[in-house]
Amino acid sequence: MIKGFKDFLMRGNVVDLAVAVVIGAAFSAIVSAFTNNLINPIIALFGGHNVHGLAVQLGDNEKTVMDFGAIITAVINFLIVAAVVYFVFVLPMNKLKERRERGREPGPSEPTDVELLKEIRDLLAARQRHDDTRP
Repeated sequence: MIKGFKDFLMRGNVVDLAVAVVIGAAFSAIVSAFTNNLINPIIALFGGHNVHGLAVQLGDNEKTVMDFGAIITAVINFLIVAAVVYFVFVLPMNKLKERRERGREPGPSEPTDVELLKEIRDLLAARQRHDDTRP
């Protein structure tokens, strides 16, 4: 039981996953800094002379602020992180997998339903001929 757990940990998938989580967290901080310091001021610029930028305050209470800039920033964060994950991790892994499969020879193809039915028909016909020739 312990050997199986050790093999699982040393297989490499767990280590790769741990590295990906750490890199993802660090990259998320970079993207957040980028959007907060570069994108947010540009979005706030479209808010005009409003104190909240691209937001609307519904009442006198500051908790009633609907901040559309924060939503746009979150979407931009997501798109940047998703693009980097796709182009840095997913696309190269798919290319590597494709290269590995290119070197393999395809195995025998599965027979179709029609071919199986013909084979069964021929076997039944041969059995019937064999039974008819018995004394």
